[in-house]
Amino acid sequence: MINLYFIGSAGSGKSSLTGAYAGWMENQGYDAITVNLDPGIENAPYVPYVDIREWINLRDIMNEYGVGPNGAQIIAADMLALNINEMKEIIESSESEYVIFDTPGQMELFVLRQSGKVLVDSFGSDNSILGFLFDPIISRTPNGFISLLLQAASIQVRFNTPFISILTKSDLLGQEEKDKIMKWSSDFMELGGAMNMERPTMRTQLSLEFLSALKSSGANQTIIPVSSTYGSGMEDIYNAAQQIFYGGEDLSKD
Repeated sequence: MINLYFIGSAGSGKSSLTGAYAGWMENQGYDAITVNLDPGIENAPYVPYVDIREWINLRDIMNEYGVGPNGAQIIAADMLALNINEMKEIIESSESEYVIFDTPGQMELFVLRQSGKVLVDSFGSDNSILGFLFDPIISRTPNGFISLLLQAASIQVRFNTPFISILTKSDLLGQEEKDKIMKWSSDFMELGGAMNMERPTMRTQLSLEFLSALKSSGANQTIIPVSSTYGSGMEDIYNAAQQIFYGGEDLSKD
């Protein structure tokens, strides 16, 4: 069983990608289920096989603890760990080959709260992949792209789990913009050159220093462009997962 967690900032397209990728898997004849870990989601573009909202209700938390929506999200994130055993039992009973996790909209609630790390470890970090979503609008500029690289690097350090980088909503970008981002992801010298073309500032210098540190850590990897709207890039995500766990060999289809 492979666990794939889609992680990214609010609006980066986690839920849409979860639905699109699950649909692609089904069309290809692969056995996959989806898990919603966001208690605040209202209209998911897929039907979760396991849904955290069955155990955690934000409105109930607000009433019980006298907090607002943001406070309820934080409490809900900590409560996530309390329901791991129930979720794990349901997931394992499905005997699915692939489990796709849609993480909370506010990324820090899953990444920085201890419950996120506990959940990944409980389901098995050795058979898990973190898919970090690069927002296409933020990725358009060198500074924005570097800020996302730093977020991705911090997640890698925290979870110490196989990792892939995904450029979501690539259909919103022109071909030239997409090619530029792809080049930046695989060639930090190209990204550094783009930084140097901007007006030198203290912030730019700081970004260049961070970029140098990221290069030393081996954080650069080619990004996978996808579009949930048009279904493009799904096979590339699948192939990346296969390469990580099976050296490229295909999963057996039921």
